[in-house]
Amino acid sequence: MPLVEVRELQMHFPLGGLPALLARLRGLPAPVVRAVQSVSFDVAPGETLALVGESGCGKSTVARCLLRLLDPTAGSIRYDGTEIATLDSDAMQPLRRNIQMVFQDPTASLNPRLTARRMVEEALLLHTALDAADRRARVDGVLEEVGLGRELADRHPHELSGGQRQRVNIARAIATNPRFVVLDEPTSALDVSLRSRIILLLESLRARHGLSYLFISHDLATVKYLAGRVAVMYLGVIVELAETGELFARPLHPYTRALIAAVPVPDPDSQRERFVLEGEIPSPMELPSGCPLRGRCPIEQPVCAEPRRSGKSRLGRYVACHRV
Repeated sequence: MPLVEVRELQMHFPLGGLPALLARLRGLPAPVVRAVQSVSFDVAPGETLALVGESGCGKSTVARCLLRLLDPTAGSIRYDGTEIATLDSDAMQPLRRNIQMVFQDPTASLNPRLTARRMVEEALLLHTALDAADRRARVDGVLEEVGLGRELADRHPHELSGGQRQRVNIARAIATNPRFVVLDEPTSALDVSLRSRIILLLESLRARHGLSYLFISHDLATVKYLAGRVAVMYLGVIVELAETGELFARPLHPYTRALIAAVPVPDPDSQRERFVLEGEIPSPMELPSGCPLRGRCPIEQPVCAEPRRSGKSRLGRYVACHRV
């Protein structure tokens, strides 16, 4: 059974201010931003599922819904068989030790007033009944596991490097022995020399503790190394989902083909498919009918204006395209 099951997840943000006033004066429905339209996927125990796409496609909104930092507009989120999409904060609290998150910005997500030790210990105070001695031992062990020695444990965030701050974030996330961790672009704020170290650390922690990851990223090179399966997201919907090797070897959805074609390759003589989208990304307030890629896709046909469909292709992957 999947550890995490997401079905038809939607997240809409109503607009206020002048847009809402103008809509009311014209007798129109209140405007909303459809950040997530209809997203479904599973994450198996011990699996890393990558969620990729351009900035603004709804990846981080999905992450915040999974942790119930946002209350989804509609849809189902099941963790280990328990429906959590409709739980109130009190009912959700016991599950939070098992569902953790590593945020994108290692500086903004840390409290500048607390030391590294205190921030990791705070998670244990909230979610465990350990006494002071056991908490200290657990904090020391977790910090050592992520590569931070005891000499760094009593430093504040401004006294740590970017990579060290992200290691504190990771230590805080795994301190409660979670089963599922959402990684929201954990390396995007780091320089190239640090990214590989953090990725290797995350993979070793997954293997050692049997963690399940939802790895959100736009770095396809990292995704290719870390993830077992990849879900490609565009304008609030998943347009393709497949095993990593299959997706990179033969992308089927036009948007996936364009994403992979845009990845730089260090070999100037490499022969690659040239697949370019046209125009600009539509507004999430005024989405086109049918396929969200309609109007930008070079292989668009009249059938693309009809409602989208998702189905298994002969390769066993999911593709939301009439042409596949």
